Amino acid sequence: MLHTVNCTGERHLLGGDGRVVSADVRAPQTGLLEPFFGEASAVYIDPPVPGQPTAAFRKGAFSAAGETFSFDECADLVKRAVELAYSLLGENGTVFLHTDSALGPAARAALDAAFGAEAFVNEIIWVYRTGGRSINSFSKKHDTVYMYRKSPDAYFNIGAVGTPRGAKRRNHMKRGTDPDGRVYYSIRMRGREYRYYEDEPVYPSDVWTDIDAVDARDAERTGYREQRPEALLRRMILSTAPEGSLVVGLFDGSGACAHAAAALGRRFLSLDNSPAALAVTRSRLVRRALRLPLYEHLLPLEVVYASPQGADAPELEPFFTASENGGRLTLSVKPRSQGVYYAAVGSVEDGVFCPSDYLQLARAGDRAVLKPGECLHVVFPDFRQGFFVYGRE
Repeated sequence: MLHTVNCTGERHLLGGDGRVVSADVRAPQTGLLEPFFGEASAVYIDPPVPGQPTAAFRKGAFSAAGETFSFDECADLVKRAVELAYSLLGENGTVFLHTDSALGPAARAALDAAFGAEAFVNEIIWVYRTGGRSINSFSKKHDTVYMYRKSPDAYFNIGAVGTPRGAKRRNHMKRGTDPDGRVYYSIRMRGREYRYYEDEPVYPSDVWTDIDAVDARDAERTGYREQRPEALLRRMILSTAPEGSLVVGLFDGSGACAHAAAALGRRFLSLDNSPAALAVTRSRLVRRALRLPLYEHLLPLEVVYASPQGADAPELEPFFTASENGGRLTLSVKPRSQGVYYAAVGSVEDGVFCPSDYLQLARAGDRAVLKPGECLHVVFPDFRQGFFVYGRE
């Protein structure tokens, strides 16, 4: 009735415009990335933290944890990612490397080696309030993002990330209104008046205190422990990547870079080797597209695997009941089942799965109906995935 097949990737009609690559940054298949060499306007690198498991995910019944790397292994990953970023960036491109104080010196050394010390632009300090408190040292409440340009001609638009000054009260400043009705705040120093208008934008410095980390109550929370807030990615993308340009996320994890790029009308390339990262990123991109009007969401999403996947999938029986009627197969998520993380119905063309219908976070009672020759793609609670074709092998 059902047999499993291997697939080398997926081709979605929606969820893009971009490509998600499930591969290791240390040894990505060159052919998967070569078409993008020299094309990126911005690359965001978010490497693993020494001593902490990668791809740590927990949401309801679904959980995962990846590898744990030593400091030297993380430093090597950073070096490989920086070298790859240099190849991917165009001459107008900018790289952002997100790290902590422990890995910071190794990250800076890798950037200097690949781009040159003269390419350094900013050491951005992202300050957040979440996390525990220490009594043995000052609590660690910031990350560092190193910003380097591939050339002095790199694109940068500070105007795209300004925010209105607003009506917040300012100490020692006097509120006034000019003849055109514009509200301003003024201060007099050394006999000269300085005016700051409410409707004028304020531009970020290299210390970012206005973006909160993602917490358990945030609507954008996916369950990924190291999920980055989209506001953080939006600021980087808007300032360094013009609309329609390519944005790359290396170690993209929860897919925050790809999701932010898609929402801002940029093309994207997302790279991570974790099955959980692939599942979460795919789901976010597809869900976002399904919420959009039809004429806006038909942008293709390509998913590419470094090696074929699917034939060694778990059995469907613990999760679905199956019944045949009128030449069709109905698969229903079992009552009392935890469900599966993701499911889609479609066809397999030249080893590539092409979905035509989605069952996002399939729960008890949800159904998929297959015609002969159609395929069910399932991502199981442990993030293994399988492709099940209805009909004879």
